[in-house]
Amino acid sequence: MKNLFGLTVEEIADELTKLNLPKFRAKQISEWIYKRNANSFDEMTNLSKEIREQLKKLFKIESAAFIKKLESDDGLTMKFLLRLDDNSAVETVLMRHDYGNSICISTQVGCAMGCKFCASTIKGLERNLTAAEILSEVLFVNSTLENRRIDNIVVMGIGEPLMNYDNLIKFLKMIHSDYTIGLSYRKITVSTCGIVPKIYQLAEENLPITLSISLHAPTNNLRTQLMPVNKNFPIDEVVEAGKNYGEKTGRRVTYEYILIANVNDTAEHANQLSKLLKNQLANVNLIPINPVVERNFKKPSIERVKNFCEYLNNHGIAATIRKEMGANINAACGQLRLQNLR
Repeated sequence: MKNLFGLTVEEIADELTKLNLPKFRAKQISEWIYKRNANSFDEMTNLSKEIREQLKKLFKIESAAFIKKLESDDGLTMKFLLRLDDNSAVETVLMRHDYGNSICISTQVGCAMGCKFCASTIKGLERNLTAAEILSEVLFVNSTLENRRIDNIVVMGIGEPLMNYDNLIKFLKMIHSDYTIGLSYRKITVSTCGIVPKIYQLAEENLPITLSISLHAPTNNLRTQLMPVNKNFPIDEVVEAGKNYGEKTGRRVTYEYILIANVNDTAEHANQLSKLLKNQLANVNLIPINPVVERNFKKPSIERVKNFCEYLNNHGIAATIRKEMGANINAACGQLRLQNLR
């Protein structure tokens, strides 16, 4: 039985054509699924009973199922663990800001990138998420909101999005479409650890999304220690690809930089980083590390973080410190899933 959840309105129309049903029904069905969270054809009251019975015999509507929710003490952050059809689990995080609701979504079950500070990669990569599964993360969280409104999406959860490129692009186009939530591309950020060929490919998609590149070190030697992917895509190539993306799209690139005490947080590291990113359409987002039990890294003092940020700003690099949210619920990528696996 074919699952209609995750199909585009055009794909649903193709299925209906096989049943000699008019294509305009596809828009009605897609809006029931994606706008009204219908999980049964019986809910689709603008379809005749005859059509509903016909659909029930051939199709199903299934998406990710709820497993667990954790909520921060201040109520501003919620982490959801969702179950997929094969019983694997994926994390999604809702963050409530003054400027609206942001959701951080995953694109893979596990991760193969091997970054030394990240919980997502500890158990390795299981598989890619389908576009439907990525979409189900957003629509599940959207259904929990009273006004059902997600204002921003950051594709920055478990997995490397650009290693699941085709499903990522299909998801982006679907979530932008009117028959889902019609979110502006400019409200979407995609994060990558630096898959250089895919960064160039993304620049050619003509989608005005924000690109976020995980840098986390200013030199090849240190970055390779923290991020094995640097062996394949050295830091200079990553930054050059980022520069091209900014020039091609006119969108400012964000470089993510996790600060780890006594590893990459010295004044010398700040100096090297400022030279590396000089004259780019870019900004730096500094992130004091959220420690993971399995990793022996520690968070720098707030004074050290502020000094690092001030140095960059004083040397022509726009830098900000990310507001910490959800620390008491292990909101960093992969931590809740890892607990579930244990």
